[in-house]
Parts: sequence; C-alpha cells; structure tokens
Amino acid sequence: MPPKDEIWDIIDGLEVREGDIVFITSKILGIHQGRTVEMEGTDKEALIREEAEYWLPYVHRAGWKVNLTITDNVLIPAAGIDESNANGYYILWPKQVDALCAEIRARLVSKYGLTNLGVVATDSHTMPLRWGVTGIAVGLAGVEPLEDIRGKKDIFGREMNVTQVDKIDALTGMATLLMGEADERIPVVILRDFKDVVFSEGASMRDFKIAPDDDIYQPLLDVLRNN
Repeated sequence: MPPKDEIWDIIDGLEVREGDIVFITSKILGIHQGRTVEMEGTDKEALIREEAEYWLPYVHRAGWKVNLTITDNVLIPAAGIDESNANGYYILWPKQVDALCAEIRARLVSKYGLTNLGVVATDSHTMPLRWGVTGIAVGLAGVEPLEDIRGKKDIFGREMNVTQVDKIDALTGMATLLMGEADERIPVVILRDFKDVVFSEGASMRDFKIAPDDDIYQPLLDVLRNN
C-alpha cells in the first residue's frame, strides 16, 4: 500500500497466453511509481491544480465542490486523483503510462515467449449526462485502440466518412466492471480469446487522443481551457 509498493510481484504472478489483453488499474501503477501524497496537511485543491493541465472549479447545485480538469488530455474531475482504498493517501495518476504499459508487456512477452499481447491501464470515469462510472483506458501497449471503418459502406451503400470504433474503451469498461469499485481487490483482469482486435507492438495512446482544438466538443472544452 502507499506510499510506494512495486507491482512486479503481481505481474510475475500472472499467467498469460498468446492473444491476451491484460487490464491493470492505474491506481496500482501510481502506487508503483510512488505517486502518492499523504492526505493530512495537504491542500487537495492545490494538488489538483498542480496535476491538471486545465482547471475549472465550481460548486454543484447539490452543494458538492467540484474541480473539472483536463489532465493528460483526458477530461476528468480532480485530475484523476483518487482517495478510495488509499489508507490516508491521495493516489495520483501514473506518469508516462504508455511507457510503463510497454515495460510490463515486454516483461510478460519475454517470460512466456509471446508475440501478440496487449497491456492496458484503466481508470474509472464519469460521463456527461450519465449517472455512474465506467472504465476508460489511460495508457496502453501492444493493442490498437481503434478500428478505422472509414471507407466502408453501411447497409444502404452509403460510405462511412468519419467513423472509427473505440474498441479499447469498450473492453476497458467490461474489465473495470469486473474489477469493481469498492473492496473487491481485483487490480488485474485478463481478456482471453477475444479475436476482434489488432495487436501491434507500436500501438499507444498517442494516435488515440484528440487534441481539444480538433474535438467536436471544442466549444465546451474551451470554457474549461479559457477559465
């Protein structure tokens, strides 16, 4: 547990096969990197501002104090800082998550002599205009996140011009559902025998994320960025 606890005993205990995707909660990755801050004596709002690229505080009509942020090109409350199951510490998002996923993947590939293996870092996430949380990918290695169906035709022969399918977040949502949000203590889920993905050693979040200026929600994001 915090402030730091390496993950290699967990990783080395995994039994993976060709074609598996390993989903790992970002919380244990942050702890692995020592990305923890003791709650006592810490100004959480100042910590959020330090971690966020953009920051917009407000008070919700229900009385909650909310900090909306863009952090690592993700729209998320409180810069992803978590205090559940943290034993008196704030857990920050891990840094250079793609590189850490690639390191984990390389360790497992070497151990088991694999070619096709994906590693995905996960976190819980809220969606605008929806109650509840779901899972999103915050880092990955070895598996392509998107299926590009531009150029394909729909059932009436109309060509698809812009559509790409976000497969990795859909799969991450299922994985985080199995991990749970409370006292389940399941930091890793392995997806096996799912054939409808493309494995690639060079895959990362780099080409998956949209810059705010290119996003269709750009006018809303500008409210946050121009605060």
